[in-house]
Amino acid sequence: MHLIKDFSLSSITAGFVAVLVGFTSSAVIIFQAAAAAGASQAEVTSWFFALGIGMGLSTLGLTLCYRAPILTAWSTPGAALLVTSLPGFSMAEAIGAFMFSALLMIIFGITGLFERLMKYLPQELATAMLAGVLLQFGLAAFSSAEEQLLLVLGMFVLYLLAKRWIPRYAILLVLAGGTLIAALSGLLQLENVRWQLATPVFTLPSFSLTALIGVGIPLFIVTMASQNMPGIAVIRASGYPTPLSPLISWTGVTTLLLAPLGAFALNLAAITAAICMSEEAHPDKQRRYTAAIAASIFYIISGLLAATVATLLFAFPQALVLTLAGLALLSTIGNSLSVAVGNADTREAALITFLATASGMTLFGIGSAFWGLLAGMLAWHWMRKPANA
Repeated sequence: MHLIKDFSLSSITAGFVAVLVGFTSSAVIIFQAAAAAGASQAEVTSWFFALGIGMGLSTLGLTLCYRAPILTAWSTPGAALLVTSLPGFSMAEAIGAFMFSALLMIIFGITGLFERLMKYLPQELATAMLAGVLLQFGLAAFSSAEEQLLLVLGMFVLYLLAKRWIPRYAILLVLAGGTLIAALSGLLQLENVRWQLATPVFTLPSFSLTALIGVGIPLFIVTMASQNMPGIAVIRASGYPTPLSPLISWTGVTTLLLAPLGAFALNLAAITAAICMSEEAHPDKQRRYTAAIAASIFYIISGLLAATVATLLFAFPQALVLTLAGLALLSTIGNSLSVAVGNADTREAALITFLATASGMTLFGIGSAFWGLLAGMLAWHWMRKPANA
């Protein structure tokens, strides 16, 4: 009963927006990754089924356990890596590499190694990295006006009006208004949507040394550096003292169990988690976990209806999704920047972290979040004043 009372319309909306943004922003990369492994249409659907069910169950379990909005997601950089690394390997070898990567994640979680490493990360640099990760979404909310001026302008005006009069439901009104404008403008492509349940396809794994080294290890590194580190930064920047090791371990366990169905890598979410941890999700920080629960339900539904959801999500115009995400993340970006530059002693290192992360560069298959953090840490240690100074 207490759980039901904690829910609000804004938290349910935040959960839906998080799932919508997560799927529409990178679903096409999952298609490409599955195709690189030679997947059939049934196997592609199975991948989305496994990922949806995996994200839903892990999000639900971790959120209820810690009463904090803990969102999981698929590894988008990991999927991009698979597009180029899977050709030449069979589906069975690919599944074996997924399971090996998940096993490495479990080891890092159980031993507490990842959590010990995170203790050496200054909060200013963590929030600077988070702001850099989210900046592209804030910018896209306005750059989308180049393609769909009426849609973006209408959503922006609705946002300003709602923030002035009913801020708690601002994102809900923006979503509803944006959908209405898109429908009236003929931008919703609903003619190809068909309702049907997904059928999972089990693939017996095969463990090839070349696949484990060439796919499994890079997938593990990319997921930990480009996904889990920003995910931890979101949790810490939002003020939730959740232990880190169990989160890493359980995402690894979920991946290991569902890998034969196509779940290549599940990890802590960053961008979608920030949506559920924002003030727009719920004014009471202690009740924002309900946004993650709502997201978990939408994840599970998307997994069960994987074939349908894939076409439904692509029915929304990209400008609507980008604008919705950017507006939903405005407060999180602002709060992160405020913390990042608030300390004069660490301001320059934080700015280096922010700019390097926001650059979007990819080196050796690893995303800018890792390199931004590395550059910021080097600057922080080099410019830090000695204790006797």
